[in-house]
Amino acid sequence: MLFDSFNRKIKDLRVSVTDRCNFRCFYCDPDPCTSNDPDLLTFDEIHSICEVFVSLGIEKIRLTGGEPMVRKGLGVLIAQLACLKPLGLQELAMITNGSSFANKAAQLRSSGLNRITFSLDSLKPGTFRSITGSDKLSDVLDSIEAARSVGYPNIKVNAVIIRGRNDDEIVDLARFARRNSLTVRFIEFMPLDSGQIWDRKHLVSAAEIREKINSAFPIILINQSRRGETAWRYRFADGTVGEIGLIAPVTDAFCGDCSRIRLTADGHIRTCLFSSEEYDVRELLRSGGSRTEVADLIRFAVARKTFGHTIGSPTFEYSSRSMSSIGG
Repeated sequence: MLFDSFNRKIKDLRVSVTDRCNFRCFYCDPDPCTSNDPDLLTFDEIHSICEVFVSLGIEKIRLTGGEPMVRKGLGVLIAQLACLKPLGLQELAMITNGSSFANKAAQLRSSGLNRITFSLDSLKPGTFRSITGSDKLSDVLDSIEAARSVGYPNIKVNAVIIRGRNDDEIVDLARFARRNSLTVRFIEFMPLDSGQIWDRKHLVSAAEIREKINSAFPIILINQSRRGETAWRYRFADGTVGEIGLIAPVTDAFCGDCSRIRLTADGHIRTCLFSSEEYDVRELLRSGGSRTEVADLIRFAVARKTFGHTIGSPTFEYSSRSMSSIGG
């Protein structure tokens, strides 16, 4: 098993399969700057690295991007990674913007994808367009419905809340959770944009979000501790099926219980979204590095994982990469 120097068990691996995306969300990466194909890990390389991670105790793999659905042949990779389940992998999940998931929902589920999360910051076409640069809101909604129809369990929707952009939709998004019997997780706006436009005045705290939801639909806390989770979870007091999650990386960081490690699309290990350090496993593999050497590099990276980020402090520095490059 993997434990860092703060005795946190590292069990969740986020794998970015591409830094390309067909949306241009301003808080992620407003510039269409992407890696060249030779820089990206091949599916076989991703599988090899993930196999080592699983052998070291990783229990969950979540595929991210960019937008993972723009990577051709994604179902092949999912089938490869699903083969790691007998070795200890418990869950294979993916986060997507949902613009092209609907017609692949059944295929990817049959390939071995267990869970799906959608990014959806607005239910209003105009606001959706202003945030994402895309007119594909209806496609995203179709994808969510497709995921429900083919039986994905515990479907989640992530919504980044930004004051002056979509904070007027907090209650509408909570209502969306109730109407569709799914989980909507509200995420505080973080400084992850490559243009460094983040300003605290645009932050809507998780506490404020909770108050707005509770005033419309009373909610009850489910988890008294976030150990192993990023979100405070709430159910609806009236028994309506659906769930609310609050993720507060700025005002109530979950760093103390962090169990994550990341693999970028171009083959670098990162221990935090905000880390300034990376470990090049791609070069190690392509120069003939052994499985043991890959495992040693992973252990080295985990040992150097810092306790947490410093958002809001004078010492905070933007990540050396945008979120689309790291993997959301």
